Parts: sequence; C-alpha cells; structure tokens
Amino acid sequence: MSTQPAARPRVVPVRGVPIELCQFLKFGGLAATGGEAKALIHAGEVRLNGVVETQKRKKLQAGDQVAYGGQTIVVQVN
Repeated sequence: MSTQPAARPRVVPVRGVPIELCQFLKFGGLAATGGEAKALIHAGEVRLNGVVETQKRKKLQAGDQVAYGGQTIVVQVN
C-alpha cells in the first residue's frame, strides 16, 4: 500500500446517491472492472474519506472522497 499523498481530487458526477463504493471506483475510472474494484476494496487498498474501507457495497453520499493508487475522486450529484 502506498503512503504517498493523493493527487488533487477529481470530481466525478453521478446521477444520484447513494452509490456503492465498488460501482463508484469503476465509474470514476480507478478500476477497470467491477471485479477489480471489489478485489482492491477487499485487499484494503481503497480509502474512503481518509480511512481504509473494506465494505465493497458501502453506500457513498455527495462529497465523499475515495482514494486509490495516488488518485482521489469525489462524489458529486449531477
């Protein structure tokens, strides 16, 4: 797991909340597939609002920040 600070957060608009963490990782481009997203979460490599999150179906709300691989994406309702 990387200890480097994440790059500047990128806003990712979604149609509505809540959205599941695994879906948001894929939708936001941090994972290529849903299976990859679930594996990353299960391995403890994903942070939600600065804390490691291992619940793949964790419900996200507007403003939540998800970080993986030096990138951070933020939930924004479109």
